[in-house]
Amino acid sequence: MGAGRPVRTVAVTTGVVVAVVGPTAAGKSALSLALAHALGGEVVNADSMQLYRGMDIGTAKLTPTERAGVPHHLLDIWEVTEPASVAEYQRLARAAVDDILARGRVPLLVGGSGLYVRAVLDEFEFPGTDPVVRARLEEELRAEGPESLHARLRAADPLAASQILPGNGRRIVRALEVIELTGAPFTASLPQPTPWYDAVQIGVDLDTTILDERIAVRVDRMWQAGLVAETAALVELGLRSGRTASRALGYQQVLRMFDGELDDPQARDDTVRATRRFVRRQRSWFRRDSRITWLDAARDDLVEAALAAVAAARG
Repeated sequence: MGAGRPVRTVAVTTGVVVAVVGPTAAGKSALSLALAHALGGEVVNADSMQLYRGMDIGTAKLTPTERAGVPHHLLDIWEVTEPASVAEYQRLARAAVDDILARGRVPLLVGGSGLYVRAVLDEFEFPGTDPVVRARLEEELRAEGPESLHARLRAADPLAASQILPGNGRRIVRALEVIELTGAPFTASLPQPTPWYDAVQIGVDLDTTILDERIAVRVDRMWQAGLVAETAALVELGLRSGRTASRALGYQQVLRMFDGELDDPQARDDTVRATRRFVRRQRSWFRRDSRITWLDAARDDLVEAALAAVAAARG
C-alpha cells in the first residue's frame, strides 16, 4: 500500500479537521500516520474502546513505537470500570482538536466508532438523562434480560431497534430512556448533519472477502500476542463490572471462556464472527454519510489518493 511510501509534505489551510474513518481492520491507523507526517498532523482517537487503559491487544492500539513520532490524543483515558459517555468524549475530543488547531497543526480524527466521529465533527446535542427512569429501566434489564427490552424498543422505534443488537442492554436502555423522556423515537434524537468544524472525511475500506480474511488473521495475532493474559489482568482491575469495556470484541469472548461457556477455539471463532458482523454495521453507518470520500485501502497509491482528496475538498 501507499502507506509505506515517502510522501511529500502538503500544506493544508489552517482550521481543517481531517477524519479517517471506516471499518475495523481496513487500515485506518497506517493511513493516518502517513497523513500526519505529510500534513503536519496529530491523531485524535475516535475508537471507543481505545479510550480504555490497558485494552491494548484486543483493540489493536498502536504502541508508542508504532506511532512513529506522531502525537496521539485520547488513548488510555478511562479505567475499564468507567461506562462510556459519548457526551464526555465529545467534550474531550473537541478540546484536543481545538488545541491542535490553535498550534497550527492538523487534527486527524481517526477511528471506526461512527457516533463518536459525528459527535465531534457535527453539531450534536445529547438528550438529557433522568436517574429515576434510568434506574427503573436498568432494573427491568436485570429482571427481564435484554431481549425483552429489545422487543419493547422494536415496537416503539423499529429503526433504532434494527441498529442496536438485541444483547446490547446498555444501548437498549438508553434508547428507551430517550423515548420516554422526549416522547419521540430515539432515532429522531440524531440530528441531520450540520458541521461543527471545517472537515474533510476520508473513508477506507476493502473488498469483503479480503477484509474477512484480514479479520481472521488479526484475531489469531491478538491471541498470539497475549489477549487472554491481558483480559485476565483487566479482570483484576474490574473489567467484569465495566458495562462498556466488558462488551468489547475479543474481551467478551475471553470472559465467556473464563466462565466455561466457550473453549479457546470457540472463543477465537466467535470473535471473528462478531467482528465481521460489527464491520457490516460500521459500513452501514458510514455509507449513509455522503460527505465521506471512499478509497480502496488496497490501492498502491492510497496515501497520494487521500492527500488528493484532502486537497480537492479544500478547493
